[in-house]
Amino acid sequence: MFDFKNQLKILPEKPGVYLMKNELGEVIYVGKAKILKNRIRQYFQNSKNHSEKVKTMVKNISEFEYIVTDSEMEALILECNLIKKYSPKYNILLKDDKFYPFIKVTVNEDFPKIFITRKYAKDGNKYFGPYTNVSSVYETMNLIKKIFPIRTCKKAITDGGVPTRPCLNYHIKKCNAPCAGYVSIDEYRNMINEVMDVLSGKDKTIVSKLKKEMDEFSSQLEFEKAASLRDKIIAIDNIIEKQKIFKSQEGDEDFINLYKDDKDCCVQVFFLRDGKVTGREHFIIENSTYQEDSSILSQFIISFYKGTSKVPKNIYIPQTDDTEILEEFLTIKRGSKVWVKVPVKGSKKEMLELVKSNAKVTLEQFKEKILKDEKNNRLCLEEIQQLLALDDIPMRIEAYDISNIQGVDSVGSMIVFEQGKAKNSDYRRFGIKSVKNGNEYDSMREILERRFLRGLEEIKQIQDRNLQFSNGKFSNFPDLIMMDGGKGQINVAKEILNKLSIEIPVCGLVKDNHHSTRGIIYNNEEIIINRSSNLMQLIRRIQDEVHRFAITYHRTLRDKKTLHSVLEDIPYIGEKRRRSLLMKFGSIDNIKKATLEELLETESIDNKSANSILSYFKKNEQNK
Repeated sequence: MFDFKNQLKILPEKPGVYLMKNELGEVIYVGKAKILKNRIRQYFQNSKNHSEKVKTMVKNISEFEYIVTDSEMEALILECNLIKKYSPKYNILLKDDKFYPFIKVTVNEDFPKIFITRKYAKDGNKYFGPYTNVSSVYETMNLIKKIFPIRTCKKAITDGGVPTRPCLNYHIKKCNAPCAGYVSIDEYRNMINEVMDVLSGKDKTIVSKLKKEMDEFSSQLEFEKAASLRDKIIAIDNIIEKQKIFKSQEGDEDFINLYKDDKDCCVQVFFLRDGKVTGREHFIIENSTYQEDSSILSQFIISFYKGTSKVPKNIYIPQTDDTEILEEFLTIKRGSKVWVKVPVKGSKKEMLELVKSNAKVTLEQFKEKILKDEKNNRLCLEEIQQLLALDDIPMRIEAYDISNIQGVDSVGSMIVFEQGKAKNSDYRRFGIKSVKNGNEYDSMREILERRFLRGLEEIKQIQDRNLQFSNGKFSNFPDLIMMDGGKGQINVAKEILNKLSIEIPVCGLVKDNHHSTRGIIYNNEEIIINRSSNLMQLIRRIQDEVHRFAITYHRTLRDKKTLHSVLEDIPYIGEKRRRSLLMKFGSIDNIKKATLEELLETESIDNKSANSILSYFKKNEQNK
């Protein structure tokens, strides 16, 4: 039994992070504190001033633990990491980190290319962005290619190199063929500079130049060339127009605001780059009504900027209690001073109001879509109930899949759909332990037995300790099991359920000669389903998700095994160095391509171990 009285007495007067747990030992809330002793004690004192959320949470706390940090900023970052790790019930949960697209200009080449990338690197090239509206950035690239005949090939073209035959793009006037020597490096560079001026918003100079050239062609009666320049000017105006909402002279800036209704919240971000709005992004945070606005904003800023490659100089928000800590964290991330500001009047305040109004519209649209999806999903589940003559609507459906390559490294996965929607938090993965021959039926027997045995054990534990039934990871049984296969898979599932005295209906999916699902098989009867119906779309979503989840897990295990086994053979590379190499380079191929300098930049890699890596891969290459 957890001794609250004694544990509250010995709390340290230091900054840190605390984890609240329920009776099953699950983390239900993660918080940070400037002084752990003061903050944690507040939860267990008079509850009159507590919010409804805190009151509800405290009722479910059976124990707590804490981690002391050196500073409040470290606590803030650790809090973010632990929230992502545990997905606690009472914390706000953000989506996975996104990597926004940039437009990259390879100025390090004699004849630069321009393309879209999601990887930002300090490699001496020019990057414009990030852009959050993907369709907009592709439209911008299409307009640029329409205006400027930029090469799109991957050839390594150098000034004075051997000319090659130009490709089709030259003949349709979409490239001026530097590969064939039809344009000099200076001419090509001038064109690239014009493109960068457009992307930088320096449109007045280039438009003025094009208008002057257009007038000259027109006066010389060369109307075709004049019309071509006119089209370029219109296209440039379209690119610039996409960015015109708000201008500022203070460099890169982000404006962040939120809107809450009686249940959920939407956080909206407007991105200003080079003084113009280049895009926006939103995050829906469900069940956040009892979370304070300042707390939502602080957690959002840490989560969001931790996952993005660029941090602006100025960030504007409506309120926060952690300005100094946030600035310290963001300054380290950016490498130069970052300001987190709360404007009280003027254009900055007006921009935040605009962001808030956009957040409101986005949340309303989200709710409207959710209601529509919920209605459609409900109708689909009712249709399944009718088709299979089930006693109840199958609100929770579980599907299983086995993945292996030629019988090696078999893995199993379980995915869950509740009320017609994927419930990622309940997904489970199983490494096959007892089956060595890759037999899929035996592998399925193993994962189903493990899953339901765990569930029965949790139910017993819950009943013995008078806990709430829904608290376990496996105790929530499905209303329907959907096997991605026919009678063989169904019989395996029924065998395990009968063995454990569990009654759950099991159906399978019937495929046609083209391996496309055409219906459901249940109680040895095949039920054909309209391929274009909403029900078939739901079934396909479940199928696709269980395949994706199983294959992704299998690929992860395979890649780790490959990486681990190869690195183990390299002299002077122990476990710590293998881990550092994996964190920095991510794959064997990237490690093979790394230079001595890049290897030495890796944590714990010294000159001796770096040379050992280079020597190992060089020797292997020669022996091929």
